[in-house]
Amino acid sequence: MIPIAEPALDGNELTYVTDCIRSGWVSSKGAYVKRFEDAMAAWCGMRYGIATSSGSSALHLSLLALGIGSGDEVIVPALTYVATANAVAYTGARPVFVDVDSCTWNLDLAQLTAKITPRTKAVLPVHLYGHPVDMDAVMAIAGEHGLWVVEDACQAHGSEYNGRRVGGLGHVGCFSFYGNKLITTGEGGMLVTDSNDIATTARALRNQAMTAESYWHPQIGFTYRLTNLQAAIGLAQMERMAQFVAARRQIARLYDELLRGTPGIVLYTEPSWSQAVCWLYSALVEDEFGLSRDQLIAHLARHGIESKPFFVPLPRLPIYQDGQAYPIAEHLSQCGISLPTSVKLQPEQIEYITQVVKEAQCRI
Repeated sequence: MIPIAEPALDGNELTYVTDCIRSGWVSSKGAYVKRFEDAMAAWCGMRYGIATSSGSSALHLSLLALGIGSGDEVIVPALTYVATANAVAYTGARPVFVDVDSCTWNLDLAQLTAKITPRTKAVLPVHLYGHPVDMDAVMAIAGEHGLWVVEDACQAHGSEYNGRRVGGLGHVGCFSFYGNKLITTGEGGMLVTDSNDIATTARALRNQAMTAESYWHPQIGFTYRLTNLQAAIGLAQMERMAQFVAARRQIARLYDELLRGTPGIVLYTEPSWSQAVCWLYSALVEDEFGLSRDQLIAHLARHGIESKPFFVPLPRLPIYQDGQAYPIAEHLSQCGISLPTSVKLQPEQIEYITQVVKEAQCRI
């Protein structure tokens, strides 16, 4: 089976983890945590990095550090991974959904303003599948209404918007280091920010809100720390970030070249202001293809190729149903497919995958 994602752990990962074990610093105290935080913050052009146990916990801490809680509303795209909305719900606030744009697959900025109410406190744009959001437009709208902006860059490490790296464009940026991400720590996440106040609050909350005075907890906190072992892996991964980004973009270019012109396969068109990292190579399977997206996924599996459907629109889930229609999110969810996109993927494997896709259409 050609996996949809596979980590590349053939750099300094083993050396750094071995150093942790030999030193005895294996939990959340240890030099690698700070080194990893500093490296990721610098990559994004931010002053502070706060490593966390997951991308979800990074999102949660970010919202808490901004003072968001019960009675507040946070605007979220209708098509994204459920963790984005869950992080809002964890705070007691309510996620308010906006449909996505048919071209960028991201938050439809033309519909954003209409969803802002006196209860709205923040916008949570998601760089879906590594494709950047038009962040200047988001920040302009947020600025007009006095809203915080938390970038969900959990799928977009290394993507750029107008030459600036995503995660460093809002008030806070959040990343995931799950095993299928561009860089990984197995499980883990990080928030980055330029605000000392946000960083200080988030850092305290991730450690059960304990102050400098031992075992004094002035508020409810969380165990959202990243271990030194995980940070050691993350630092080694950061050393090859630029290499990984280049490899993913080359994979996307080859897929585009081989699939372009295939009837019914609609490729993503990258805006001029965007340089996507291609977390997962994703396309649409339209009616003209002759097979449904799910039939194509089954066909690929029979030929030893793992693929995935797009996310389910969040307002369709029982926990987030709101009775409103999100037609673009629904269409993308029904037609979207993601193909293998590991940095270990070889050109001949991409050629095989695209050949199997085209052969599926010929067997109708």
